[in-house]
Amino acid sequence: MAIRVLAMGRKHEGWVSDGIERYAKRLKKPFDLSWQLINHSAREHDAARREESERLLARLGTDYVILLDERGRAIDSPTLSRTLLGPLEASRSVTVIIGGAYGVDDQVHQRADFVWSLSPLVFPHQLVRLILAEQVYRAQEIAGGRAYHHA
Repeated sequence: MAIRVLAMGRKHEGWVSDGIERYAKRLKKPFDLSWQLINHSAREHDAARREESERLLARLGTDYVILLDERGRAIDSPTLSRTLLGPLEASRSVTVIIGGAYGVDDQVHQRADFVWSLSPLVFPHQLVRLILAEQVYRAQEIAGGRAYHHA
């Protein structure tokens, strides 16, 4: 069991890789992250959303699925820690989805166990990756009762 990120798009940009690596060095099972980057569709709009959603759904299996979507539920970091820890303690892997530029279709929304909004703002996908890595590290520290999170 672990946390896997399925993200539409190309490799991490250098500044993102540096930031992710900073947190990845500190992550320990079951909070360690693995990344699977999936190429964008060559199509546009609905056709791209449909094709990319099919690619995502094909990789999910029985994992607990968290979909990142600006229309999802906004939660605080302690709630995220509990949201991640629940399935991990039940020996269920977690997959976090970062969709493409056109989002994901209803099938992915329906498959998601939890739809999470980082913010009502829309962020570039590269920045979302870095924020996610930091928040998973924060969740690990909260779960361990350590002082990284000061709330």
